[in-house]
Amino acid sequence: MPHDALVALCLFALVSSITPGPSNFMLLTSGANFGFRRTLPLLLGIAFGFGALLLGLGLGLGALIAALPALHLALKFAGAAWLLYLAWRIGTARGIGAGAAVPQPVGFLESAAFQWINPKAWVAALSAMAVFTRAEAPFLSTALIALVFSLAILPSLVAWAGFGMALRGALTDERRLRVFNLAMGLLLAGSLWPMLR
Repeated sequence: MPHDALVALCLFALVSSITPGPSNFMLLTSGANFGFRRTLPLLLGIAFGFGALLLGLGLGLGALIAALPALHLALKFAGAAWLLYLAWRIGTARGIGAGAAVPQPVGFLESAAFQWINPKAWVAALSAMAVFTRAEAPFLSTALIALVFSLAILPSLVAWAGFGMALRGALTDERRLRVFNLAMGLLLAGSLWPMLR
């Protein structure tokens, strides 16, 4: 991949990953409720899952979904159901730390799997594959796109988790934390809107 295309890919990854979306809302909430160390599996799962999604699309998953509209519809409903479950889980969190009333943070496997049904991830992945895949080296360019994207999004993911951690001091009051978690749950559920239109 030429140097200018690689730079453009990195910039695209950074810009598309810093904008609000379901994964970023989860990172913000997890950073606020659990701190960075306990949010790290969620963060790494997002990067890994998104890279795997890019590989899958580049190796033919996009064509399979286009050929089977029922599969697309099933993914859409599964994504909506999982997103609502995560929104409920976030919205009902009750305290900071590892107390009994607080659910466990979203883990590595959950967040990696979630990328496969995350509407924002699909839009970014399809765009990246359409723009940056090279016809003369489709497999190599697909692997490179997945690797570069997985690494280039890390600063954005860390920033969202860090912003959540910065809010921890303001959320020591249980009522404020409940309002914050409810608002994050509603924002996460609201991120379904583009998928349902």
